[in-house]
Amino acid sequence: MADTHLDHGVLIALQDVMEEEYPLLLDTFLADSEERLRLLRMAQDAGQIIDAAHSFKGSSSNMGALHLAALCHQLEQRAKEHNLADVESLVLAIDREFALVRPQYEAERQRSQADADAVRRF
Repeated sequence: MADTHLDHGVLIALQDVMEEEYPLLLDTFLADSEERLRLLRMAQDAGQIIDAAHSFKGSSSNMGALHLAALCHQLEQRAKEHNLADVESLVLAIDREFALVRPQYEAERQRSQADADAVRRF
């Protein structure tokens, strides 16, 4: 069964492109995601929700977090339509999804760092 949370093909492609900077990319994504979640939780109006959701959607998509990107897209669209009735539950869903994928990114970072360390030993 395919992983609907992470596209591992995207991660492989990113690692090929980023090479030794790949662990830094993963760290940056995790830190930025925490900040975007904070902004979503604190958003006071549709404009703030749109900005934070759009940004989080793009980075999630670029990093292969398929379901997270889809949830951010839903939130962005609702805010654009000024349909803010279900915003809190969508932000909670985004929060839960990030909590699900975060350990996968952390494991990926550890794996890639271990691979890089092994290469340096030779």
